[in-house]
Amino acid sequence: MSDISIRIEGCAGRITLQRPDALNALTYDMVLAIEAALDDWRGADIDLVLLDAEGDRAFCSGGDIADMYKSGQEGDLDYGRRFWRDEYRLNAKIFEYPKPVVSFLQGFTMGGGVGVGCHGTHRIVGDSSQIAMPECGIGLVPDVGGSLMLALAPGRLGEYLGTTATRMGPADAIYAGFADAYLPEAEWGALKAQLVQTGEIPDLTAIPPEGTLQALRPQIDYHFSGETLADILRSLASEQTEFTAHALKAIGRNAPLAMACSVEITHRLRGARSIRQALDQEFRYTYRAVAQGDFIEGIRAAIIDRDRQPKWAHEGPDKVKDIEVAQMLLPLGSEALNWEDMP
Repeated sequence: MSDISIRIEGCAGRITLQRPDALNALTYDMVLAIEAALDDWRGADIDLVLLDAEGDRAFCSGGDIADMYKSGQEGDLDYGRRFWRDEYRLNAKIFEYPKPVVSFLQGFTMGGGVGVGCHGTHRIVGDSSQIAMPECGIGLVPDVGGSLMLALAPGRLGEYLGTTATRMGPADAIYAGFADAYLPEAEWGALKAQLVQTGEIPDLTAIPPEGTLQALRPQIDYHFSGETLADILRSLASEQTEFTAHALKAIGRNAPLAMACSVEITHRLRGARSIRQALDQEFRYTYRAVAQGDFIEGIRAAIIDRDRQPKWAHEGPDKVKDIEVAQMLLPLGSEALNWEDMP
């Protein structure tokens, strides 16, 4: 079985991720295959694109980053930069696609999975759905266009979700703008069959189980409204509550420089509407991440050695200097993303 199935069925172009044992993590070849299919289907006689995945545990847990670690260890900076450059182009194409894109997001949808599954027009979640941007845990910033979704989320949810990597169930994902509709997963098969047969997308009115983010909004907005990560930390440290304790613990696990840059990118994008603006900001960080950030150490601790004990470049989140954030997010000049080849 190949890693991905791409075909036309009835009124739909269908893309199914087929790496359930690897939580459907995206390989570089899968990224290129999805992009090629979307390019081919622009003029095809289909009404919509249907994205789904095999297995119950995940739609897509993220990008397959083991090869990035290997190449980075060998001093090869080009592989990661090429992967991100091509992946970000795919993310933009999904966001801007001229036909409806319907995605079914069971289980884990994280990182690179958000980039594929959460930029379409109709993003469907079920009871098992767990959506998150956990990149700061491996020394990256929320990317694949996820920074735009964070910036457009209600209140200060963007800063909160980006720095704490909080997982969202179906109601929270809809509330934060990462999903559109809830449907019990037992009904997904019938809906997919209807989409293939008719090419028409029905209104989905089922109500998901209650989430937690909306009730937490007052605390999130209060503590995560600072201009910098240091401001957020000071606010959280000023109160001893269950919420602040949980948030500080989550922040304490993640890479300080990545979190500080995530907060800055979120602020820069607030009010933006183009995914290209977000991807440009993200690429400034990821372009430099292998050589200058905590990315290699983050992968080592989470994926390679799995000791969950990363040794970040900064001793704590309060040790990051503003100049370091500015340097990671400087324009890339001739190395910046090139949108000239985009439709």
